[in-house]
Amino acid sequence: MSVWEEIGTMQYYLKTLLMTALDLLFPNPFTLKAEDWPQWRGPTRDGVWSETGILNEFPPNGLKVRWRVPVGWGFSSPVVVKGRVYLADSLVVKPTAKEQCHCFEETTGKTIWTHTIEVAYEDWAFDPKQEIGPVATPIVQNGKIYTVGRLGNLFCLDSSKGALLWQRDLIKDYKVSFAPGTPSPLIEGDNLILFLGGKPGASVIALNKDTGKENWRALEESATFSSPIVFSFAGKKQLVVWTQESVTSLDPLSGKTYWRQRLLTSGDYAVSTPVFHQGRLLIGGLMFQLDPNQPTAKVLWPDSNAPSRRIFSNTSTALFRGDHLFTAKSSGELLCIDASTGKKLWESGKVTDLRNGASLHLTPNGDSILVYSDRGELIRARLTAKEYTEISRAPLLKPTFPFGGRNVTWSAPAYANGHIFARSGKEMICASLVGDTVK
Repeated sequence: MSVWEEIGTMQYYLKTLLMTALDLLFPNPFTLKAEDWPQWRGPTRDGVWSETGILNEFPPNGLKVRWRVPVGWGFSSPVVVKGRVYLADSLVVKPTAKEQCHCFEETTGKTIWTHTIEVAYEDWAFDPKQEIGPVATPIVQNGKIYTVGRLGNLFCLDSSKGALLWQRDLIKDYKVSFAPGTPSPLIEGDNLILFLGGKPGASVIALNKDTGKENWRALEESATFSSPIVFSFAGKKQLVVWTQESVTSLDPLSGKTYWRQRLLTSGDYAVSTPVFHQGRLLIGGLMFQLDPNQPTAKVLWPDSNAPSRRIFSNTSTALFRGDHLFTAKSSGELLCIDASTGKKLWESGKVTDLRNGASLHLTPNGDSILVYSDRGELIRARLTAKEYTEISRAPLLKPTFPFGGRNVTWSAPAYANGHIFARSGKEMICASLVGDTVK
C-alpha cells in the first residue's frame, strides 16, 4: 500500500470515529450524518441525499471550494467511497485516445492511482468541439470498482490500488455496436448487471461480480442512455430496463421477464433513469401502476401513445415527493405533476435557461431540494404542490460541453460527507456544504 493509500484510509476511519464520538457526546438535530455515494444516483440509486447539517442558504460569495483537479472529457459522474473519489474520463490528443479511471484522495484531491488504456476512437472524436469519453458512472463495492468505457471495455479493479482483477471486451463478447453512451452498471446480490444492447439475446446481461463470468442474458433489444434500477414490490425484486423498443421488468437473479410494455423511442430520447415510489413507476413521462399482488403493471397515464407525449425530458430524471412529481422539460421549465392523474399543477421558467438541452438534477435533502443545473449552478429550493420557491443559488462549475450555441454541463454531481463533487470536461471540483451549526 502506498503512502497516499495509507493516509486516505487512516483519514477515513479517523473521520468515522470522530463522527461517531460526536453523535454519542452531542446528539442533536444538527449533527452531520456522513455517508458515501458509491454509484449512479447515490447509495440507494434514487438520487436522495440523507445527510443532515447541510447548508440551507449558501454564502454570498459562493461555496467554499475544498479542491479542484484537472480531468479529461466524459459525462461519467464521480463516486465517493471510504475517503476516495473515483472518476472515469478520456484523454484525447491526436493521434491517440485513452480512457482512464482515476482515484483521488477525498480531502485533498491528490491522485492516488490512475488506470489507463488506449482506445480506438473515430477521427471525429479528436475535434475539440466534441467531448467524447466514458458516460457510464462506475460502481464501487467491497473493495472493487467496476467501470465501463465508451467502446465497451469493462474493468473490475482493486479500488485501493487500481490493480486489474478481471476484464471483458463487450464489443467482442456480445457484438455491442458503438453507441453515444453506455448506461451505468448496478450490482444486485452476486450479479453485476449491464444494459448494453448485445447479441444474441444479450440486451441485458448479469456477470458474476467476482469473476466476470456470465450468469444470465435477456432481451433482444436496442440500448439507450437510460440506466436500469432494481426495486422490491409485490414480494419480488424487479429489474426495470428502458430500451428503444420497450419498458421491461426482469427478475434480477435469473433474467426472467415479469412484464413488458412496448414503448418505441429513439436512443437519445430514452435518457432519464426510471423512478419508483410506492407502487408507481415513471419511465420518462409514462406512468405505470404496479400490481401489489404480483409482478405486473398497467399504464396509468398518459392516454396518448405518441412518444413525444410520453417523454418529459431527454436530459433529466424526475423526482417523486409524496403524491406529486417534479420534473424538468428538455427546454428548461420545471414542472409539478399530479402523480395520480398526470395533470400539470404548475410550471416555472426561473430555474435555468429556457433552451433545448437544459438539464436539472434534483436531489432531495431534508425538507428541500438541491438542484444542479446545466449552467453549473447549485440551487437550494423548496418544491410544493403550489409553487417553486428558491432559497439560495451559487455558481459551482464552468460548463464546457458545446450544445445549441452555448456550453452546458450535463453530468450529475455526487454528494458525500458534507460536500458536493461535480465535473466538467476540464476539471472536477469538491465544495463544502457543511452548515455553520456543525463544528
